[in-house]
Amino acid sequence: MLTRRLELVFQNAAGRRTVLTVQEPRPDITADEVKAAMELIVARDVFTSPGGDLVAVVGARLVSRETVDLITA
Repeated sequence: MLTRRLELVFQNAAGRRTVLTVQEPRPDITADEVKAAMELIVARDVFTSPGGDLVAVVGARLVSRETVDLITA
């Protein structure tokens, strides 16, 4: 089974990185769409973190994971 997730990396008010994860993102999502959404999240203070508000976009990445069952009950 192949699973994908989109990791959105932000800087918070304390200067630390915070990662928001989107499970199973749309397969055809573009970098421009992700960047625009992240900038909107920062501008509208949608989320906060233990280190305070999200203040800057750091980056984003798509992570794929393949799981192969070797033995099943």
